[in-house]
Amino acid sequence: MNKPFKNKSLNAKPIDELTGIKVNDDFERFEQKFDIYCRAMWDPEIRSEKSDKFFEGYYMPYAKARKTDGFSQKDYAFRNAAWHVNNVIRDIEKSGEFRKEKPDEIRKEGFWDYYTSHDEGWPEPYPFESAAEATRDLKKVAGFCGVGDLGVCEYDERWMYKSIFSKEGNGQKPQEIPSDIPNVIVTLEPMDRELIKTVPSALSGAATGLGYTFDGVAIITLAQYIRNMGYRAYATLNDSALCIPLALQAGLGEVGRHGMLINEKYGPRFRIGKIFTDMPLEINKPKKFGVEEFCNNCDRCAVACPPSAIPFDDPSDHVHSESNIKGVVKWTPSAEKCFKFWCNQNTDCIICVRSCPYNRDFSKLRHRLWLKLAKSPFKKLALKLDDWLMDRGRLKTSWWWRPELKKTEAAETPKRKKKRKK
Repeated sequence: MNKPFKNKSLNAKPIDELTGIKVNDDFERFEQKFDIYCRAMWDPEIRSEKSDKFFEGYYMPYAKARKTDGFSQKDYAFRNAAWHVNNVIRDIEKSGEFRKEKPDEIRKEGFWDYYTSHDEGWPEPYPFESAAEATRDLKKVAGFCGVGDLGVCEYDERWMYKSIFSKEGNGQKPQEIPSDIPNVIVTLEPMDRELIKTVPSALSGAATGLGYTFDGVAIITLAQYIRNMGYRAYATLNDSALCIPLALQAGLGEVGRHGMLINEKYGPRFRIGKIFTDMPLEINKPKKFGVEEFCNNCDRCAVACPPSAIPFDDPSDHVHSESNIKGVVKWTPSAEKCFKFWCNQNTDCIICVRSCPYNRDFSKLRHRLWLKLAKSPFKKLALKLDDWLMDRGRLKTSWWWRPELKKTEAAETPKRKKKRKK
């Protein structure tokens, strides 16, 4: 187990001792234009004919359907349909109060910009008896909206994008979320585990698409509820701020070797949403359950990653490129290697999620018992049990569409695994 650290950096805050984040003196807030997907819009080192076709492929006339398992017309048809409602909401250009002020601005809401599609709320704040009452009501509404898990943290400027990406001008515009917003609501929206079993495939992208769609609908609804109660609320997905540090502070999990958040309910299998608000709410404490110690013994995601984008080494402040935040000690995958593989496959990839031992159905008792073992000093035994008892191989998409075919078709011979680094 790693020893607790006392970070004397000027950029550190007391909460870092609880989250396990170490912020160094050379820390710099992240500019969104350097996000790998934003760089694919303007940076000749990332943008290519393949990357353009990758993005175009999410619209059916440009999908590169082929005979390979997982990349047929119906696989792309479902994936793109799963993204459709999210795309409609994302590209709404003429709605909300924001449009009255800036009618000609190009926006991509949920990815580059916060959501502006809201009705006018109540003019005066509702007089909650306490933050506990407001939090209880919020969680009730969130559960009804389909939110899988929810936490609240304080606003932390370090994780806000220093500037927002824009396709206009020099590719940057000022941060739009007011800095006097005190609280951040962080939500998790689970993704379908059976679809993720088929990755790499176009079909598996349906899990991501519906994850974003459901998350967007949920946080827009929650933000409108908060506005209707007389408070400010700004619903965001991948835009405006880094999701994972805020989710850590909101007590929703820990970071794994693959660089993603691992949650006790869903493992790494979810999308993250955020709502910035001045509604009075109870603040959650960061929660650790042994993920870093487990990942120190586990390299399954790094072994499974086809482009070798995930590190085998210990957490460090090493950055691969400008697409990584500077001055934070953590596991940092190579965004360039990852995105290049996506473009070559012509669909998104989450093999790291499929192969992660925490990717389980924790509604079942046997998996909850496994989690208790993974939290205990017997983490190596939990890892061995996962190797012995869990099938983390790829599910043929033909078997997803027609499960009965499993009984008549022979299973593929498992590929020999790479030797793990000790």
